[in-house]
Amino acid sequence: MITKIINELWDNYRGRTCGVLVGIFIGALFLILGFFQTIFLLICIGIGFFIGNKVDNKEDLLDLLDRLLPPGYHR
Repeated sequence: MITKIINELWDNYRGRTCGVLVGIFIGALFLILGFFQTIFLLICIGIGFFIGNKVDNKEDLLDLLDRLLPPGYHR
């Protein structure tokens, strides 16, 4: 019975279900870790996702560093 409900939620409301689960997870982090530590953790996760996305798309990370850093840092 419960698996039928979960499958129906997943099939019909996948985005909302994921959003609720992420919201619960972030809310629990705020309660457990506190505000600033949770924000720092979310920033680190975002940076990791960004770098992982670049690697998955086979983009050169050195080109990204050339765009981010001032001239002369990478030779």
